[in-house]
Amino acid sequence: MSLTTTLSSPNPLTLPHLRSHAPHRTSSFPMAAIIRRHLNPIRRRSFAIAAAVRQQDTTLWTPTPLADVKPAAESLFHITIDVSDSPDLASSYAVAGQYLQLRIPNVEKPSFLAIASPPSLAFTNGIFEFLVKSIAGSTAEILCGLGKGDVVELSPVMGKGFSTDQISPPEDYQSVLIFATGSGISPIRSLIESGFSADKRSDVRLYYGARNLQRMAYQDRFKSWESSGVTIVPVLSQPDDSWTGEAGYVQAAFARAKQLYAPDSTGAVLCGQKQMAEEVTSILVGNGVPNEKILKNF
Repeated sequence: MSLTTTLSSPNPLTLPHLRSHAPHRTSSFPMAAIIRRHLNPIRRRSFAIAAAVRQQDTTLWTPTPLADVKPAAESLFHITIDVSDSPDLASSYAVAGQYLQLRIPNVEKPSFLAIASPPSLAFTNGIFEFLVKSIAGSTAEILCGLGKGDVVELSPVMGKGFSTDQISPPEDYQSVLIFATGSGISPIRSLIESGFSADKRSDVRLYYGARNLQRMAYQDRFKSWESSGVTIVPVLSQPDDSWTGEAGYVQAAFARAKQLYAPDSTGAVLCGQKQMAEEVTSILVGNGVPNEKILKNF
């Protein structure tokens, strides 16, 4: 979601028209001056472009220390950031599903991260929590290799989050179907733990897809989520032989399920892999669920 522009000037030694094959003679224009004369227009254009790129970044970055970094599952990490000294930043997080940019000093490309903790945790404990997938060569990989006390920079909180007012009051939307894959469970955790009256609805299901149980985060929270009124349906795309639950992809597992919902009283929440979101949306709309009742945070 972010764009990185790398600008560099040509190496004069690789430009044939700057190589000197002329006889040696005294000149009032030494070779360095000739090179500068040829490169100055190029450099001026490069500097102008670079300046324009810098001017476009009007983001207010807030330095914040890491409070904790620990494994959450295979290739996934819990990242806790202390925002207690940045009350404006902490209070700007108001709706589950919102996100921000995180930048590491001396690393050019920032990462977009959905906040996994509910807004109340920023208010009471002064922290933001994230679930971050470590991808080789990415800013996220560097972040997951940092430790307590290391400083990162956060942008203001962005996005509308999940507009749960679209599926309220709960008595009018008795079915809420939630779909997440991989690290897309991050803002779903925030939604569940923020509370959206799941216990007042008759059918709240979370279809949560991962490659296997080793890559499924938040399993230690499942019991708490279920006690709040959410039925969890884990779906593994590459399970081992001992797995007896749903296998394959989330959208296929949902398509196989009995359609117990009434479209006019059903809402949905989606976060994760693009194909999953598109196919689930198609199934829901095809069964009569209005598009505006299908919530996404981006």
